[in-house]
Amino acid sequence: MRRREFITLLCGAATTWPLAAHAQQPERMRRIGVLMGRSANDPEGQAFVAAFLQGLQELGWSDGRNVTIDMRWFTGNSADFRKYAAELVALAPDVILAHTSPAVAALGQITRTVPIAFALVADPVGAGYVDSLARPGGNITGFVSFEYSISGKWLQLLKEIAPGVTRVAVTRDPSIAAGPAEFAVIQALAPSLGAELRPVDVQDEGEIERALALFAQSPNSGLIVTSSAQAISHRDLIIALAARHRLPAVYNARYWAAAGGLISYGPDFLDPFRRAAGYVDRILKGEKPADMPVQAPTKYELLINLKTAKALGLTVPPSLLALVTASVRSTV
Repeated sequence: MRRREFITLLCGAATTWPLAAHAQQPERMRRIGVLMGRSANDPEGQAFVAAFLQGLQELGWSDGRNVTIDMRWFTGNSADFRKYAAELVALAPDVILAHTSPAVAALGQITRTVPIAFALVADPVGAGYVDSLARPGGNITGFVSFEYSISGKWLQLLKEIAPGVTRVAVTRDPSIAAGPAEFAVIQALAPSLGAELRPVDVQDEGEIERALALFAQSPNSGLIVTSSAQAISHRDLIIALAARHRLPAVYNARYWAAAGGLISYGPDFLDPFRRAAGYVDRILKGEKPADMPVQAPTKYELLINLKTAKALGLTVPPSLLALVTASVRSTV
């Protein structure tokens, strides 16, 4: 072989080797942390995560192929949120999905740089997580659980399904921004509907049981359960107490009515997790949470547990039945 031909062949091979090596390199593995405000054995929590993972998959992200997903679940002890937040941040994730206000608060105390997309947080502005809904301004953005005006609807529904109710216990978690804010909206509407309110904190099971037992001793009493991770962790107890003391009760999400509660009205909580997958996808592709607006719910659901209504001796008005989410009417 002539020297010139040999050099030409060698140069040609040199230009193809890097291309072949590049084509064989595995896809870059990204990392997503998930901090859930539900326990690992909670059916709704599992449904939320499934909706999120499905949304990611539809956008081309698959756990174990091009992304690693690290999960942490709520244990019932609020102090554990900070512990799990620290564990996730230590793994150097590209982005973290945070469910509920306590999860966001714990992460916000640990990192100002790791991007955080939240789902089901009631008041991120009031809590100081973001500067504004339109321009979050930091490393946090996501999807709010609802707007505070919905709290007044809970009292209206209670009066519609149980017109004789004049005294209403309202559960709340005073440690989160949504607790006092939701109570304030209900309180502003109460005089016009002839209702007297009594706040009930939900951080301790014993206190919940004592407060509702004492409250129910007076006639014409009802119950409103506002949103919080603490209320959810005591869900079975609260539903059982409402049944035991014959308290007509309105709840903030469908899983309460499905578990035996009288009536629920609130957003479709699966939808924010599907939409959060889109935000995570955008962050993984280089967008900044500071430039991604916080978004409100777009779907709401009304459920009535007819079995519970019958046990309480209540007749559900036809006008109210007509508004019930059709897909679940026959199952509750």
